Amino acid sequence: MTTPAVALLKTHVPSSSFTYLVEEPYRRLVEGNPAIDRIIAVPAKQSRGDLLRLIRGIREDHFDALLDFHGGPRASWITLLGGAKLKVGYAIRGKRCLYDIRVPRGGPDGPVHSVVNHANLVRAFGAEFGPADIPPLILPEPLPAETARVAEFLGVAGLGTSGSDRLVVLHVGAGNRFRDWGAGHLLELVKLLSKIPGTKVTFIGSDADKPAEVRILEDAPGRTFSLVGRLNLIEIRELVRRAALFVGPDSGPMHIAASTPTPIVAYFGPTLPAHFAPWRPRGEPTVILEKPLPCRPCPQRRCATDDFRCLLGISPEEVYAACRPFLV
Repeated sequence: MTTPAVALLKTHVPSSSFTYLVEEPYRRLVEGNPAIDRIIAVPAKQSRGDLLRLIRGIREDHFDALLDFHGGPRASWITLLGGAKLKVGYAIRGKRCLYDIRVPRGGPDGPVHSVVNHANLVRAFGAEFGPADIPPLILPEPLPAETARVAEFLGVAGLGTSGSDRLVVLHVGAGNRFRDWGAGHLLELVKLLSKIPGTKVTFIGSDADKPAEVRILEDAPGRTFSLVGRLNLIEIRELVRRAALFVGPDSGPMHIAASTPTPIVAYFGPTLPAHFAPWRPRGEPTVILEKPLPCRPCPQRRCATDDFRCLLGISPEEVYAACRPFLV
């Protein structure tokens, strides 16, 4: 969700060279981005020594500016010690002193979408733009090998290679227990979707979602197929692009789906769509399901009601009703 801000920055300072620092699993999401000149990819977890060596290398590059989109501990240390002439970041409590220019993460009138927050950091460089000027998400096209891999999986599953099969991509991942809709709910949704003639469901997720995959497949109808743990992030995007519908929780794959024209049905639990809804300024079809509970948004440390009702209160029948208009 930083890619619209990066595009705005390149437009405002076209003669500058931009280096993007990213964790290794997500390098593929920014490779080939026309606004990025260089990528530094680091492991998701680093030792203290590795972090210090990274900071030393950044200092040796003599950057004019460091812009901290993340605000986490590691990003803050890199920004503080990176030796740049200008440091830009969010006005987060306890971290304001780290930056030369501090931008509020939020607004006086309520929640602000994460994409807008990132774009607001670009204003520190003198950029002027309105909400309508913030572009869509910018993700790379698949490599030929990635396209062929997706086509091969679809062929093996007998799903064809286009949205004409009414293919539904269902993200069975959770990330944590606060966003876990549950294998039972997912199975009931699959059974309902499979009753629509010509509709076939394909699961996606990471290796961590394998247990949920196994539980669902034990009782799922025969027209379901799983690609959990078998696709990289751009291959997931290519699969969604070929589908008739994407369904899932507030998650990384949901945002990847937002970069395609494919309709989205998303269910939100502890997080707010006002912050994290699919960013689709062109108005592609999107349906969001949520429960208006006073405990939302939630810091996701302890459930205030001990039953995760914000998410589990959204029934498979409700999700199915939101999906059906895109499949009949």
